[in-house]
Amino acid sequence: MMTKSYPVTKTLAAILGCVSIWLAVALPAPAYAQLQGTQTQGTIAPIPIAVPMFLGDNGQLGSDIANVVQGDLERSGLFAPLDRASFLEQVRDVNAAPRFPDWRAVQADALVVGRVVNSGDGKVGAEFRLWDVATGKQLAGQRFSTSSQNWRRIGHLIADQIYERMTGEKGYFDTRVVFVDETGPKDKRVKRLAIMDQDGANVRLLSQGQELVLTPRFSPTNQEITYMSYTRDQPRVFIMNLETGKRELVGDFPGMTFAPRFSPDGQRIVMSLGTPDGRSSIFEMDLRSRQSRRLTESNGIDTGPSYAPDGRNIVFESDRDGVQQLYVMGSDGSAPRRISSGDGRYSTPVWSPRGDYIAFTKQASGRFLIGVMRPDGSGERILTEGFHNEGPTWAPNGRLLMFFRESAGANGGPRIYSVDITGYNERQVATPDFGSDPAWSPLLN
Repeated sequence: MMTKSYPVTKTLAAILGCVSIWLAVALPAPAYAQLQGTQTQGTIAPIPIAVPMFLGDNGQLGSDIANVVQGDLERSGLFAPLDRASFLEQVRDVNAAPRFPDWRAVQADALVVGRVVNSGDGKVGAEFRLWDVATGKQLAGQRFSTSSQNWRRIGHLIADQIYERMTGEKGYFDTRVVFVDETGPKDKRVKRLAIMDQDGANVRLLSQGQELVLTPRFSPTNQEITYMSYTRDQPRVFIMNLETGKRELVGDFPGMTFAPRFSPDGQRIVMSLGTPDGRSSIFEMDLRSRQSRRLTESNGIDTGPSYAPDGRNIVFESDRDGVQQLYVMGSDGSAPRRISSGDGRYSTPVWSPRGDYIAFTKQASGRFLIGVMRPDGSGERILTEGFHNEGPTWAPNGRLLMFFRESAGANGGPRIYSVDITGYNERQVATPDFGSDPAWSPLLN
């Protein structure tokens, strides 16, 4: 069971740890660039990789960091870490060339060796080397330092380096996820803001449950989140600074308010607000001037807006044609056009950080499905389905999604899952209690 620690008053630097990069090694072109771009085309064979325990005076910490690296790589679905009991060579010096025939004998394509160094002043450092076993060439090598209580970040940073080197794409392991922590029975559920590492570790509460909280979303700067709060049935939109723990009221809005999101430059938020006729429209607010403008005017309910990564367009959901469908318009509200065309009801659209896909929830035949389509509506693919799936959010590299799944029954509740955009490698993200409404941060480094 994970413990919930770190009160919201703790600074972001103390929570995340300031990481220093000591050494960068000049590297040749990626040896595994053939993996680049293949994740959209179906299942690929994971790369067999060996990750021995890291060396160092602190044997337990070396084991722990190596386990974080191995766990990150394995959960990605692109790597198959080998059983350490099968290793023929016992690594004793990270600066010495490995005995490559021994690693080829256990079918390793890649090898990661590392060493942990106590830096003093409450800090810890670790260095690693990534080797191509077939060619005997070093592919990457780097050294990191951080405060000792934030040692897990070093593991995530090393895993990111390995992932990028061997796939040609940015990693996503040194990230956080903000979500709604849920406890208690269904009819009296307490919902609190919480934040965790992308692998479910280091869960910390950001609110204490005195008010209902919904739809937390990260700023592109990664130091703020925006979310909705209901106090005495009054919807309010807040921005919380994760470094100071302070929150700022964006506004009190009459009627219903839904799903605030930041613009890519972090200077605006877009949301849906109730209108006097009982419907809702998309509004944009400038966070500097606090001036808002209405972007949609239709006879339907327009909600769930999400910016394209270049900020030029917004995707949203609307029932203006009689049933919930997805639409794309200019960021000024111009030229709205429907992009979804399948049967069922479409909702919770969110644009990929790469700009190539829009993820969505779809309700059809009594099932809830998570899918993706291109921004013009073509290429719709369903990735997963369940009793109640909802709320997709993208990893910063645009190759994985998180979402939450509600289970049936009186004792059921939502759990957070991840899946890649091929629709395979679906996994539950462990949280201490029920969890919903996940939102993935940008890379921290």
